[in-house]
Amino acid sequence: MTPPHALDVEEVSYRAAQGRVLLDGVRLRAAPGETVGVVGPNGSGKTTLLRCVYGTLRPTGGRITLGGHDAAALSVKGRARRVAAVPQEAGGGFGLTAGRIVAMGRSPHKRFWEGDTAADTARVAEALERTGAAALAGRPFDELSGGERQRVLVARALVQDPGLLVLDEPTNHLDVRYQWELLALVRDLPATGLLALHDLNLAAYFCDRLYVLEAGRVVADGTPEEVLTPGLLAEVYGVRAEVDVHPETGAPTVVYLPPREPRGLPHPREPRETQEPREPREGLRG
Repeated sequence: MTPPHALDVEEVSYRAAQGRVLLDGVRLRAAPGETVGVVGPNGSGKTTLLRCVYGTLRPTGGRITLGGHDAAALSVKGRARRVAAVPQEAGGGFGLTAGRIVAMGRSPHKRFWEGDTAADTARVAEALERTGAAALAGRPFDELSGGERQRVLVARALVQDPGLLVLDEPTNHLDVRYQWELLALVRDLPATGLLALHDLNLAAYFCDRLYVLEAGRVVADGTPEEVLTPGLLAEVYGVRAEVDVHPETGAPTVVYLPPREPRGLPHPREPRETQEPREPREGLRG
């Protein structure tokens, strides 16, 4: 018998309170252990889709299943045992240290009155180490930078032991080194990864498959090689681009090109002295 997908999004729609349709019949699947990227321009519905998957929003149409279980029928703890989320914006830590924030990832596996065991403490320390956040354990979460918070939240998701790890723009606030280290960590986990990403080159390198959203609909899906074409980038993002295969990584590499018709702006490399001189203001003439 074929095992169920880690995630099935079946014709999911979401309509905001004011009537605006943010998702319209989205279909998405992720196999166990797969890393799936969701890409698209701002306002395309990426964050809304991820929130529907990890449960802070309830779809107004369609169905989501997690490992074959109807997500809508799961309890809060039941869902948290199957999916962990790293949202774009982290809420306040309410005076808690980063270590305590990470330890909260074990709560879906405990009864209300149960405290941390030695095994829990060891797992928290390991997760902090893997995300490069070990030195942050004793610091107040509220005082951390955006990038430091991001690493702590990923560590919390790791100790949650999810079958599905959902990350919304996980490389925001991170410098280049930590972007690569974090995405390499997510890709190498046994859990399935669902990531919303803006950087198409990172998406091409780290994701097995991509789904492209535009105005709340999936307009393309497949491997990065199949999806990231100059035609799609022009149509969906409104940009000119060349797409080549990098000789070392073997992944598609997107190089963005300037518009064919500049919109009245000087070329960035145009020497300053060739530009039209300004008329001096009255009173400053020699």
